[in-house]
Amino acid sequence: MAELDDIIHQPLRLKIMAALNALPVSAGLEFARLKKLTGATDGNLGAHIETLAKAGYVAVEKAFVGKKPQTTVTATAAGRGAFARHVATLQEIIAGRQV
Repeated sequence: MAELDDIIHQPLRLKIMAALNALPVSAGLEFARLKKLTGATDGNLGAHIETLAKAGYVAVEKAFVGKKPQTTVTATAAGRGAFARHVATLQEIIAGRQV
């Protein structure tokens, strides 16, 4: 019986991973775009991205565009795999194959 991924299962982290997994493999989202998509505050979003990064589920790239800092978050191969397993487990639960 598969288990839900506790790191991904938290609602905001689930939203982040869903948004990143909807993109092509090498594409990422800027912090501001993730903030808008999730409705999170800067601090809350940053803390959850850090949790995902420590688990190896996302890569964080920081750069400057002109004089403005820009943070881009991309799902890693490990993160995409974990998300796929998490979604498969949710689908099993919904289908009633797991209690």
